[in-house]
Parts: sequence; structure tokens; C-alpha cells
Amino acid sequence: MNADPADQLRLLDLQALDTRLTQLDHRLANLPEHTELRELEAELAQQRDLLVAARAEEGDTAREQTKAEQDVDQVRRRAERNQQRLDSGAVTSPKDLESLQSELGSLARRQDDLENVVLEIMERHEAAAERAREADGIVGGLEDRAAVVRERRDAASREIGDEAEAVRREREAVARTVPEALLKLYDRLRGQYGGIGAARLYRKQCEGCRLELDVTEINEIRRAPADTVVRCENCGRVLVRTADSGL
Repeated sequence: MNADPADQLRLLDLQALDTRLTQLDHRLANLPEHTELRELEAELAQQRDLLVAARAEEGDTAREQTKAEQDVDQVRRRAERNQQRLDSGAVTSPKDLESLQSELGSLARRQDDLENVVLEIMERHEAAAERAREADGIVGGLEDRAAVVRERRDAASREIGDEAEAVRREREAVARTVPEALLKLYDRLRGQYGGIGAARLYRKQCEGCRLELDVTEINEIRRAPADTVVRCENCGRVLVRTADSGL
């Protein structure tokens, strides 16, 4: 393939712009905020699970406490009724009196046991409520941090996007000045060789593969007309000759 030396030089401008676009894409994909957000979201998920568990236990113990307090009230009311019967003098039979007093003693012990159960449930309820408050505070703090990081990420993404758009417009302008056949060759090679389709020949070295050309290759390039599109024997990319090629 033949192409005007000036057109070949524009391939280096095009390559520089394509390289910059690749760098911007890499920078966008690897913003530190992405990693920070993943870590925050993982921590948030863990703390939300703890919050859900604490709130569930808080609700369970609240219902358990209500039931236990109802049991205490039921025993207390029965004891009060028995005491009223005892105090009224309506029960005169010694056997009935003994039975009533025995039941009052049993009810007192039962009430004491149930009140201890209520206290134990209250302690568990308060502990669960405290865990829920702590987890809720942690979740809120993490959500605030995540919001700040998202703002930073979005701002950085917009900045990179704006720069990339400007580079793309410049690339389109440069590409329009390159002959179609040369541009197609460059784009094809760029797709084959990791985004680099053209490289400068600098001091007898290909800047695409970073290998120095041997004497035979240099002599062939030296003899080639200026409009000949030269390819690197090592990597296959277009070699663009400049004043610094060492020919």
C-alpha cells in the first residue's frame, strides 16, 4: 500500500487519540470510588442484615413481654379474688380455708416466677432495641458515606466523559483527513494488536512492540519510497517513518 508521508504521519496523531480514549476508558472503569462503593455496599448489606435481625428480635421480645405481663395480671387478679373471699368471711369451712390459703401461696409463688420471666424478657428486649439503634446508626452513617462517594464517582465520570467526548470529536476530525484505505488498514491492525495499529519508527526501534529492527529490515525500509506504507516485521503494525527513525 502507498500513502502520502503526511497521511502516514497523521496515523500517529490518530493513534495518540485512540490511546488516550483507551486510557480514559480504563480510568473510568477503575475509578477508586468503584472499589470504595463495593466495600461500603458489602458492609451496608452486613449491617442491614444485623439491623433486620435486631428489629425482628425487638418485635418478638415485645410480644413475648406483653404475653408474660398478661400472665402476671391473670395470676394477680385470681389472687386478689381469693384474698377477697378470704377476707369477706364467706368461707367458714376449715378445709376450704386451708385450700384457699394454700392456693394463695401457690399463686404468690407463680406470680413471683412470672415477674422474673418478665424482667428477663425486658432485658432481652432492651438489648435487642439497643442493637437495633446501633445498627440503624451505623447503616445511616454508611449510607451517608456511600452518597458522598457516589457524588465523587459521578463527578469524576462526568469529567472523564467530557474529555472523552472532546477526544472523540478530535479523532473524527483527524480520521476524515486520512485516506480511506489507510484508515481501514489502521483500524484493522488496531483491532488485532491490542489497540495499536500504527507506531513510530524511532532510532531503529518499533515503538509498537519495542523491538529494535535488524540491519536487513532497516536497509529495506531505507530503500523503500517515502510513500510506501511500511509494516513492522516483528508485530505487523504500520511503521511510520520520521526524522528520528535512524535511517
